[in-house]
Amino acid sequence: MPLARAAKPQDAGETRSRGGGATKVYEALKHDILDLVLAPGSALDETRIAERFGLSRTPIREALVRLAADGLVATLPNRNTIVAPIDFSTLPAHFDALTLMHRVTTRLAALRRTAKDLDEIRIHQAGFGRAVAAADAIGMADANRDFHLAIARAGRNRYYTELFGRLLDEGRRLNRIYYASFDDHLPAEFVAEHEAIIQAIAERDADRADSLARAHAGQVVRQIQGFLASGVAGDVVLAPAAEPAQPALPA
Repeated sequence: MPLARAAKPQDAGETRSRGGGATKVYEALKHDILDLVLAPGSALDETRIAERFGLSRTPIREALVRLAADGLVATLPNRNTIVAPIDFSTLPAHFDALTLMHRVTTRLAALRRTAKDLDEIRIHQAGFGRAVAAADAIGMADANRDFHLAIARAGRNRYYTELFGRLLDEGRRLNRIYYASFDDHLPAEFVAEHEAIIQAIAERDADRADSLARAHAGQVVRQIQGFLASGVAGDVVLAPAAEPAQPALPA
């Protein structure tokens, strides 16, 4: 049986370069999608993206595969790729599931957390506080997700953690809408909600942790619903322009 050809130094360099390029594209497009620079439903043309980043189409495709795994892009039957639409008809069910997972994971964290778990939760809360102070909406979304997943992991139920992670990922653009409703300047009282949850978990007060998580999720849901219903959300791009189909990609 012939032996596989050993990788030449230049082969390894090309692989690393391609992998780094794919990561660069992934991070940039993820930021644009989460920040709604690329609107839901917008077409993603591999050639134009490749021109933007000065890369071949191979790392572009790798980046799009990763974004599809995150639920941020979708491939149509004609094989065109678009930014994943936001299905507003499913929001009530999404909000119900999200609220339940906030409650159950926070309750379990209060019952099962370790000192190390608390340290991790506080690290992510500190990151959230820094993002809030900087009015960094993407940073807030990332830190908020990490904060709540750290709480879920402290509850020691892998199934809840995986489900909660998927719900948080699906709702990241909704979080962008949430922060936009405050003009990206989140009031300090909502940062304090996280602190109160941490305190309840630290004190192993499961009932209080459950109640605070329910109130926290409810506040977020009401804010998003109110913002969408007000019509002010029209300033946030939620759908691609009718003409042209392909949005301009920022440099």
